[in-house]
Amino acid sequence: MISVTESEDLELFLDFPAKIIYKGDPFYVQQLLNEEKKLLNEKDNPFYKNAKRKLFIAYKDKKPAGRIAAIVNHRHNKTHNDKVGFFGFFESIDDLGVAKGLFEAAEDYLSKEGLNRIRGPVSPSMNDVSGLLIGGFFAPPVFMMPYNKAYYSDLIEKSGFKKVKDLFAFYLSVSNEPKEKLKRLALYAKEKFSIQLRYFSKKNFENDLKVIHRLYCEAWKDNWGFVPPTFEEFYYGTKDFKSMVPEELIIIAQKDGQPCGFSAIIPDFNQALKGMGGRITPFNALKLLYRMKRIDNYRLITLGVLPECRKLGVDLLLYVKSFEVVKRRGGKGGELSWTLEDNDAINKPILKMGAEHYKTYRIYEKGITPH
Repeated sequence: MISVTESEDLELFLDFPAKIIYKGDPFYVQQLLNEEKKLLNEKDNPFYKNAKRKLFIAYKDKKPAGRIAAIVNHRHNKTHNDKVGFFGFFESIDDLGVAKGLFEAAEDYLSKEGLNRIRGPVSPSMNDVSGLLIGGFFAPPVFMMPYNKAYYSDLIEKSGFKKVKDLFAFYLSVSNEPKEKLKRLALYAKEKFSIQLRYFSKKNFENDLKVIHRLYCEAWKDNWGFVPPTFEEFYYGTKDFKSMVPEELIIIAQKDGQPCGFSAIIPDFNQALKGMGGRITPFNALKLLYRMKRIDNYRLITLGVLPECRKLGVDLLLYVKSFEVVKRRGGKGGELSWTLEDNDAINKPILKMGAEHYKTYRIYEKGITPH
């Protein structure tokens, strides 16, 4: 087991999953390595102004066999009055000894930070890629959602972890048109409560991003595990979408001229990234561009409504409008992800829209002894 500190070791850390774990896996999609580096970049990623991380690689028979990141998120512990550390970026061969070695290294690091629990996978925060896929191995992952081998849950549970929360993903096909009753209810809510919908403006990118950031933080503030990102963090994580996501995929709801909710859809870029090897080169750039123009799957990545407006039908309006936009763009459907397993206020309306709960992800936790 070594700590990853040198750039060549970071390359090994990033390349390990594709080269060792998922080689030949028909569903695996390697993410762009430059984007993965951004997540782990302690110098440039503003997340690390209030956090730190340590990376580990496990070796078996002198060959890389697993990896893990141990993460201290000070803002999480301040927000939730916690002493919890996190693990993320976990990958391992099907070997319990390797997995236990990785977890022991992460636990030792976190315990020396005075923390008494370890939770994950979270890579590196709940605002990023979170959860372990435990149900729904029949389909490839959509963009920014986890994918892992089925045996990972066994390795984690045999290392002493227990479930703390499940996350749900739903799928809605454009062939499953919202019922007329729901459309009428949405229109009724729009007229009765004077709700207006508008698209995100790239011309006023930073101002509208501030609107989305405020709505996101306010709408999600009571959710389990949520830590509102600073605007600097939010901007860092979304600025690349300016050139990649059409304005009509981000919808802002307003009441009396004031923003009260929003929904954000992104194209499933995994359709274009599959088989690209995690890198854009002169040899595959045209192929990537060709694929980008033909993406027909989407992901509703987030939807939020201010607490004081949640009984006005704003969420229904946003769902119906999002459906219409995807259909008009020639999409075949999309994933709505993720939601907390016990968030009935969100899950029930999604099911009423005709979506299917088709994947489940799990967050695990384990007690550790602080040093």
